Amino acid sequence: MSMVLFDVPGPKARTRHRIMAVVGIAAVAAAVVYVAMRLVVTDQFTARRLDWLNYKQIQLSLVEAIGNTLTAFAAGAVLALAFGAIFAAARLSDHAWVRTPAAVIVEIFRAIPLVIMMFFFYYGLPVAGVKLTAFTAVVLSLMLYNGSVLAEIFRAGINSLPKGQSEAAYALGMRKTQVMTFVLLPQALRAMLPTIISQLVVLLKDTALGFLITFEELLRWGTRIGGDAVNFGRPMISVMIVVAAIYIGLCLLLTWLANYLEKRNRRNKKVIHVDADDIPEMAPA
Repeated sequence: MSMVLFDVPGPKARTRHRIMAVVGIAAVAAAVVYVAMRLVVTDQFTARRLDWLNYKQIQLSLVEAIGNTLTAFAAGAVLALAFGAIFAAARLSDHAWVRTPAAVIVEIFRAIPLVIMMFFFYYGLPVAGVKLTAFTAVVLSLMLYNGSVLAEIFRAGINSLPKGQSEAAYALGMRKTQVMTFVLLPQALRAMLPTIISQLVVLLKDTALGFLITFEELLRWGTRIGGDAVNFGRPMISVMIVVAAIYIGLCLLLTWLANYLEKRNRRNKKVIHVDADDIPEMAPA
């Protein structure tokens, strides 16, 4: 049995793939164990390496950095979702003069690396007399890049629905806006939700690129605090471990939210609980 772009492996190929998988996992595990052992040997996990967290000023600056990261994420996520919804609707339009420009805009911003957009907005636009703050440049870049990706996610989710759904709605006399709002979108969102949350996780991690344009977010805080290791005894490794743990925690929260929403959407059948006393007894025949 074979597919168009993939031949199903036979017994020998499956055995070879298993061996390669075991060797690859063993190599990665060995590398992780080696790095962990080196960190233990150099006392990177001892309590004294985290003494710098006891300073109140460092704690306040950490909270401020987390707040800046979450603010940029929230603004970028809302704008990216709005951008994606608008351009997805434009790409699904029946009018070519709407559909074609929307497709060009989405493909352009989806192809440009996010770092280049940040550099362009923060360092390039001032040459033309337009000066943006680091926060605005980060949010604008996140909106354009992730919004373009979300536009394709929305469009693909709607197109994946059976055509009978829209045909039945049109047969009832519904307009296209009503079909999209009341028939297609509720069904498509259920299928798209895990992918949308996954893209928002990517957006959260992309906020770390803001440190390249001096945006005071979590990673820039870590590089600044860790850079004082020589003068204040703050080891860079322990600082980066704290920063990584915070990022992991935030991403896990979003992942938990995605799983929660997905499980909730699966409950498409409501169960009505009825007491036995409420059921009338049937008269004997």
